[in-house]
Order: sequence, then C-alpha cells, then structure tokens
Amino acid sequence: MKIRASHILVATKEEAENLLLDIKNGVAFEDLARDYSKCPSGRDGGDLRWFGKGMMVKPFEDACFSMEIDEVSQPIQTQFGWHLIQLTGKND
Repeated sequence: MKIRASHILVATKEEAENLLLDIKNGVAFEDLARDYSKCPSGRDGGDLRWFGKGMMVKPFEDACFSMEIDEVSQPIQTQFGWHLIQLTGKND
C-alpha cells in the first residue's frame, strides 16, 4: 500500500500544538505549511507525494499508516523535529 501525506515540520512541540489549534479553528493546513514548515515541502503546502512503508522514519511512518484520509495527527516527534501530518490519500 502507498499513502500520500502532507506535513508541517517545526522545532518545538509548543509550535506544533499552536498550529494544530489553528487547524482546528479553520486555518488551511497547506497555508500553515507554507508559512511555518522548516521542511522544503512547505512550499508545496507540505505535500510529500506518494510513499510506501520503509521510506520515512518510523515514528512518522507509524502515524501516517494509522490515520484516516483528511485526518490531522497530534504532534509527532522525530529526529528532525515536531510534525503535524495530514493524510491525503491511500492507494491499495
């Protein structure tokens, strides 16, 4: 199975939690990714394109593969920082 996800990468859990509140209050995930993400994917609204298992670091991958389409994760920590993830597609 392949999935498609977008993410926002920030330095602290607090930043991620504040952005999650913005999303819950109706701010578009893509807009926040463009404005705040430290990942180069931010310029594409956080889009990471399609990927399969084994292509991302484990905590990130585990979160992605347990989500439903359009769901936004709680803050996830990896060695890169703190992520908010939005699952945008699944392809069996």
